[in-house]
Amino acid sequence: MNISDLLRFIESRNLFSRTDNILLAVSGGIDSVVMAYMFHKAGFHFAVAHCNFGLRGVESQEDDAFVRILAHKMHVPFFSEKFDTENVAARRKISIQMAARDLRYDWFEKIRQNNGFLYVATAHHLDDQVETFLINLIRGTGISGLHGIPVKHQTIIRPMMFTCRQDIEQYAKFNKISYRTDQSNNETKYLRNKIRHQLIPLLGSINPEFSRGLTETVRKLSEFEQIGNKTLEDWCCHALKTSGTDQTVDIKLLLNTCPVEPFAWALFSPFGFNETQVMNILGCLDKESGKVFNSASHRLVKDRQRIVISKLEGKIAERIVKISLFKNFKTIKSPLQLTFKRIGSIQPYEIPASDSIASLDFDKLQFPLTIRRWQPGDAFYPLGMKRKKKKLSDFFIDQKFSLKEKEQTCLLCSGHDIVWIIGHRIDHRYRVTSATAEILRIVMTDFILTS
Repeated sequence: MNISDLLRFIESRNLFSRTDNILLAVSGGIDSVVMAYMFHKAGFHFAVAHCNFGLRGVESQEDDAFVRILAHKMHVPFFSEKFDTENVAARRKISIQMAARDLRYDWFEKIRQNNGFLYVATAHHLDDQVETFLINLIRGTGISGLHGIPVKHQTIIRPMMFTCRQDIEQYAKFNKISYRTDQSNNETKYLRNKIRHQLIPLLGSINPEFSRGLTETVRKLSEFEQIGNKTLEDWCCHALKTSGTDQTVDIKLLLNTCPVEPFAWALFSPFGFNETQVMNILGCLDKESGKVFNSASHRLVKDRQRIVISKLEGKIAERIVKISLFKNFKTIKSPLQLTFKRIGSIQPYEIPASDSIASLDFDKLQFPLTIRRWQPGDAFYPLGMKRKKKKLSDFFIDQKFSLKEKEQTCLLCSGHDIVWIIGHRIDHRYRVTSATAEILRIVMTDFILTS
């Protein structure tokens, strides 16, 4: 391993250019210290950042001092921060390792933005790649967990991913580079250390080129993952249709994909549905409509021939709106926009055929009129059905209302009677007849519900 190897790798992976300013994450261990020496020898523009997690007492302080001196010898800027890692982990109810990772990367990003660094470089190498792959494999993972550690991800770069730990150790020995040793890295009670000190040497004894071979496999898996993701993305763009504020998916189209599970996951997971919910959604597609699934941000309804996905909004108020008696005209804008007009003579009045216009016998109405949501048990006499009362729930089924349409339905009531399912059907008892002396004409100009 030498500087030319580093330079070729950086160029081949387009990690950064020679004029870019890079922030190096240096713990004081052999990997990050060798990375700093190679950057210094290559003449790159860089600074050093060190995290003191306060987990090893005096040794943590000595690590900080060591890296500080290293940066001073290289004449590069030095950044250091001490974290109360244990308290952060307890407060967030996460592991100390996870807390340290979050604190580290959040702090690196803050320094990067505030000081004009283009990238943050960490000293992950090929053995780290292998360890991460094996950890994910042992714990169980999808394709995304098998591509390991990316060489470049957003503002994080890993320029040492061309070499392995053995080569780094030889480089440090040949160049007489001093570094700090964290004894906890030798404790096999941690899964990563057990893999590092026991499993990888065993696999290496079977195949000396195991680490490099697995790294190449990981690279190929990553490439195939990119191809697969692009295929799924294109299919989702084709499958998702916009219907007003909703997204819809044709059930037959989804079921005709093979295998259906990855397509369903790509389709529904961006809306916040987890793996169990996605499998349950697939399990209900050949059953009766009306099944509802909720994520933190969206609701999914299995309709007859399609799936409807709606963004969850704040619950619309269940208040009752009262319409007082008026002389000629009246307009309301909430919970929907309606215009009321009294018409004194039915001649030559022609009843509009539109469902968005109701023509009612004014003298049969009891003021104040009220507008409210429908409730289970509500019933009315649909226009044309003189003596047959019908439950609204049955009316909704006959009209093939979706769950969302039912939830958005408002009723105009006179006393306890429903006189108009707004936007759909009036009550037969309140229709205009030849005996009607005065008409109340109501025009629904905007069926957008407000809270």
